[in-house]
Amino acid sequence: MNPAPISRRRALGLGGLGAAAVAAGATGWLGGFSGTGTGRLRPPVGEPLRDPAVLASRGGRLAVELTAAPGARLGGQDTAALGYNGSAPGPTLRVRPGDELAVRLTNQLDQPTNLHTHGLRVSPQAHSDNPFVRVDPGTSFDYLYRIPPDHPTGTFWYHPHHHGMVADQIFGGLAGALLVAPPGPDLSVVEDRVLLITDTTLDGDGELVEVSAMDRAMGRQGELVLVNGQHQPIIPAAPGATQRWRIINGCVSRVLPIRLDEHDLIQVAQDGTFLTAPATKDRVLLAPGNRADVIVRPTGTGRYPLLAEAADRGGMDGMMGGGTTASGPVTLATLVTEGLSVTSPALPATLPVETVAAGPVTGRRQITFQMGMSGMSGSGMDGMAFTIDGRTFDPARDDQTTTLGAVEEWTVTNPSPLAHPFHLHVWSFMVLARSDGAPLVGVPQDVVLVPARGWVRIRIPFTTYSGRSVYHCHILDHEDAGMMATINVRN
Repeated sequence: MNPAPISRRRALGLGGLGAAAVAAGATGWLGGFSGTGTGRLRPPVGEPLRDPAVLASRGGRLAVELTAAPGARLGGQDTAALGYNGSAPGPTLRVRPGDELAVRLTNQLDQPTNLHTHGLRVSPQAHSDNPFVRVDPGTSFDYLYRIPPDHPTGTFWYHPHHHGMVADQIFGGLAGALLVAPPGPDLSVVEDRVLLITDTTLDGDGELVEVSAMDRAMGRQGELVLVNGQHQPIIPAAPGATQRWRIINGCVSRVLPIRLDEHDLIQVAQDGTFLTAPATKDRVLLAPGNRADVIVRPTGTGRYPLLAEAADRGGMDGMMGGGTTASGPVTLATLVTEGLSVTSPALPATLPVETVAAGPVTGRRQITFQMGMSGMSGSGMDGMAFTIDGRTFDPARDDQTTTLGAVEEWTVTNPSPLAHPFHLHVWSFMVLARSDGAPLVGVPQDVVLVPARGWVRIRIPFTTYSGRSVYHCHILDHEDAGMMATINVRN
């Protein structure tokens, strides 16, 4: 299969790949799309929200080609950003429980890449969700994911995961939604929308802006926050007509406390798993990698901003000159309601809960996220070390080993001054307790934010698949710098 020809913009290569905000959390604009290489790219504001193209399975199989390349369109404009099949985000992949998902990934970047199906409960081995695969420039790799028949229906996503290059490639635009769709509960919604939130920083010529060591250390936050690749789009609705929003935090580092002005958000799912019952909230907090499915029931007519409120992940306490990771508020989109009011059916009182493996706890472990001054160099953050249990990532080393069928409790501790999102591939977990006393979700999830100088305790049933995979900080610059480790589940 021959990949699509490369346009002039794509032929510019990745030049500025490694982009990040000039100042963490900045949201202002220094200029428009000038074409002079100065200022910042400013896509149009207020266009109707566009759903990414949907590629859906038929007859139990979905076969797709994804080409990763520079030259993606953002906000309707050509840029040097990265995309799948010329678009950022890439197409939404829609499968059903029991399906096969076959992906031919073609790499037209100038550096290695691969593909991670974030949150899918599939095998980590061979050509499935294997983080150790390397797809070199100019080559292709054929993935085959077998979705189990009992896989939960919900919202997941895909993105690169080649160690050392993850943050740059996602910040460049490589991401897409992955839905495991019906059967599921009847939510009686008028619209079922994907809202994939990403951030980046582009100059006036649409080129990616270089990153600083401080931005990487603190967790880069782009100046341009996008929903489905658009800047502050409009979400149209009729008063009373309910919509399902599948909100995905695809940002490299940004924590998103999401609120809809003058409206409650009725959360029905977290990280691809339905809650036991709909939960009415004034805001939903998403760490990088988290997803939340919410029901929105517009009231009256008007314009209601969808906001990412200010979030403070901590500070550097004098390290590398200090600094804070506070960000926001940011307007993500605007709900615009007009027309005649309609009446929508009530939501079900209960929702289908994913079955969680029962059984006695067979092991307990403590995992420690650490960061600090080290005198190390070569990671892009000279003078800083990002480790788990005092070690940087080594793909050839087994950091944790267990056996298929084990049920373990891990206490993930974080003595550092920054909050770190913990992510485990393949095997979802239940959060049992938190040092900050924040409310628990109560269903399996795959990302949890570990508070600064705090801890979380989780229960992991290693009951589905054997094989090797990884767990890591989902501040992706930290992962790239070494804050990742391996888990080997043996038969």
